Amino acid sequence: MIKNFILLCFICCASISFAQEDGIVSEVSDSEMTKADVPFATIENVPIYPGCKGDDNIELKNCMSSKISEFVNHHFDMKKIEAMDLPAKIYRTAVQFKIDKQGNVVDVRARADYPEIENEAVRVISKLPQMKPGKQRGKEVGVLYSLPIIFKVEAPKKVDKKRNKRKSKN
Repeated sequence: MIKNFILLCFICCASISFAQEDGIVSEVSDSEMTKADVPFATIENVPIYPGCKGDDNIELKNCMSSKISEFVNHHFDMKKIEAMDLPAKIYRTAVQFKIDKQGNVVDVRARADYPEIENEAVRVISKLPQMKPGKQRGKEVGVLYSLPIIFKVEAPKKVDKKRNKRKSKN
């Protein structure tokens, strides 16, 4: 009975010790590494957005994600969206792109309810600056990145005609 208990404890400790946690990179064979691009979530050394500095991959991932979000918020042209007279609601656009071995943003794709929104998302993401490329096992690789772009279209504000008439009379 004690031997079984000790064996069970050993197996539990071993499985916990070797269990994969968030941030740990899964094993990829050398042939797979050269054939395929690596997802941003599992890359050993993330691409580095201009101006990002950090001591570890987590800091660099967070910096890159926040810099890309800032870039999209600044460059996404909401005037184009407002001109479409869309119904009031929250819109979500899924964008995927690759940061290639030279650090360029390529293969930008978007999916949205309207082609005009897709086109705007592709336009903005395509303007991202060149980055320092990501590395897997010391070699520069393409890195796949997914980004949701979410925005809210509000109903047009009703103008109170009575207030406007009073102001014009005064």
